Amino acid sequence: MAIQGDLFARAEPVPVVPGLLFVPEAVSEAEEPALCARIDAAPLAPFAFGQWRGKRLTAHYGSAYDYQRARVTEAPPLPDWLIALREKLAPLAGLRPEALEQALLLRYDLGAGIGWHRDRPQYGEVLGLSLGAPCVLRLRRRTATGFERRKLWLSPRSLYRLAGEVRQDWEHSIAPMESTRHSITLRTLR
Repeated sequence: MAIQGDLFARAEPVPVVPGLLFVPEAVSEAEEPALCARIDAAPLAPFAFGQWRGKRLTAHYGSAYDYQRARVTEAPPLPDWLIALREKLAPLAGLRPEALEQALLLRYDLGAGIGWHRDRPQYGEVLGLSLGAPCVLRLRRRTATGFERRKLWLSPRSLYRLAGEVRQDWEHSIAPMESTRHSITLRTLR
């Protein structure tokens, strides 16, 4: 069941940000270890942004973003297991599975996080499946006096969608992790 503006894990309210959708238990507890193992078996490499290397490990499918050339580039096609997962997750987020053309596998080990950002404008809607350790998805948007901030508790196996206002006007980040977290990001292309 998708939640928009109701209650969820830890009895914290889902931030009321237009375009944000939260689905707890998008995959079962039994499926989670296999998905984490698939991510660990992927050709993970440190996130690269020019000369800088991030602590989180990533693998791209469908397409990747080349930060040196500022453009989308080709990546290996989505493997069958990701296509099957896309078939399951897309309807939960109100999307057609084939619209999700890009996948990003991530492993956040101890101390790994992701700074404030918006996904590249070449990508449209963003789905994120959170696996392993729970975390807080931090949200912010600039105002005349600073930042308006919200947060979303991402419990293991939960799914979120960023579309519309939250995708266009808000940045998101995840603080450095205290234990290993895996995630799968699926995106549409513009």
